[in-house]
Amino acid sequence: MKKVAVIMGSDSDLPVVEGAFGIFEKFGVSYDVFILSAHRTPDEVRALASSAREGGYGVLIAAAGMAAHLAGAVAAVTTLPVIGIPVKSGPFEGLDALLSTVQMPSGIPVATVAVNGAKNAAILATEILSVTDEGLARGLEEYRREGAEAVLKKNEEIGGKYR
Repeated sequence: MKKVAVIMGSDSDLPVVEGAFGIFEKFGVSYDVFILSAHRTPDEVRALASSAREGGYGVLIAAAGMAAHLAGAVAAVTTLPVIGIPVKSGPFEGLDALLSTVQMPSGIPVATVAVNGAKNAAILATEILSVTDEGLARGLEEYRREGAEAVLKKNEEIGGKYR
């Protein structure tokens, strides 16, 4: 199975990115974590992203706040799927990161999740990998069933209390 590279622009992004790790562990998806900056370590970002396919990766996730150019810098040098996680930080509370991540030029896509949406980034990465892995596909179907059952249970619990 292909693995996922999780790249964050700073160690301050780790509390957000950690939300992805439990998802990967639940589904048995291997992942590696890197701290690399589009601005301070551009050569290392380029080296990782441009060799990711050969390194056994199937998806790359890039998390960054403020200017948030990391996902774009990664996507510019790989044809693997890139998922951007805009991180809430700075005076704009993550809006700047969201806009920087989602507004990619035509031809260089970055799938973008919600601000601080590491869990959804991990689910999306797992869905991408499930295209060629039936075990992951079945696991995702079960995960969705469990989510639906949890909502229905809450509905039962609250049913009749507010009539």
